[in-house]
Amino acid sequence: MPAMAIDVNETDFEREVIQASHQQPVLVDFWAEWCGPCKQLAPILEAAVARRQGAVKLVKVDTDRNQQLAMAFRIQGIPAVKAFVNGQIVNEFTGVLPAPQIEQFLDALVPAAAEEPVAAADEDSLRALLAQDDQNVDAAVSLSHLLLARGDAADAIAVLTPVRHHAHADGLLACAEVLYDTELAPEMAAALERLAADPEGALQSMLDLLPGATDERKDLVRRVMVGIFAQRPVDDPIVITYRKRLASALY
Repeated sequence: MPAMAIDVNETDFEREVIQASHQQPVLVDFWAEWCGPCKQLAPILEAAVARRQGAVKLVKVDTDRNQQLAMAFRIQGIPAVKAFVNGQIVNEFTGVLPAPQIEQFLDALVPAAAEEPVAAADEDSLRALLAQDDQNVDAAVSLSHLLLARGDAADAIAVLTPVRHHAHADGLLACAEVLYDTELAPEMAAALERLAADPEGALQSMLDLLPGATDERKDLVRRVMVGIFAQRPVDDPIVITYRKRLASALY
């Protein structure tokens, strides 16, 4: 079911966007009734947000009726989409992007279906859950955290592969693949190995691989970084900073 977008105006923008973005990412779609491309983008955006299962708030601002907001945010063309986290714009785009690019835009902000790991579950319990249903994303993600923490990348791959269609799980799968086959991407494998000791340095070294990289390599970097973000709190300053940098580098 598509996400329900909230119509916001100059009166409630501060509450519905700025204040709300301290609790969860807020996506603002600046549009107008006469704008054909805006109507093309809306259902794509709503469907992508819906796949995040409430992790992202979607609001719409009619630029004709809220010209002060349009001026304040320097809207020069519509549709214009801006992502807010902790009261700040962390990424944006203008125009209609195809659905896969919008998915990637949101992946850098918050993974699709970003379920919290199953609380206090031990490995045996998680394996029992997966034996009943290998599509249990909560259990697969939680178990993969345990496996990756002890260096068991091969087992993590087996656990995550059935649920790789979820961006959260796919990011962790990419981390496991790089650690399992270090020849696949030696620079990223090295970065992952030093992630615990130097998270910012490791993430920056991955970003440094993007200029001039092939589309395939860029996608691997994106998946690995999304996997790293998935292992840290959503409000971690490092996650917020490097989500923004990743999105800027990709778009």
